[in-house]
Amino acid sequence: MTAPLDGNAIAGPLSELFAVDLAAATVTCASCGSSGPLAAHDLYPDAPALVVRCPSCTEVVLRFASDSRGIRLDMTGTRLLTVATTEDQAASLA
Repeated sequence: MTAPLDGNAIAGPLSELFAVDLAAATVTCASCGSSGPLAAHDLYPDAPALVVRCPSCTEVVLRFASDSRGIRLDMTGTRLLTVATTEDQAASLA
């Protein structure tokens, strides 16, 4: 098994499903309640799906798979996924 990559590594594959860059999206873990950017989570790419784990409690927050049958996203371990809008990003820079 290879070492985990950081959550930035899943942003490209997830762009197949989402039209926004999710690396900066805030993920709230359903298990421990901690929140942080997706890029700060651990990605395990060796499973049949890409598996993202919470950096605080190591529980799975999401799984992503893409093959000839389609795209599948399991977010059972995610309590909340928050994506800043362009307006939110502009306001934070002001």
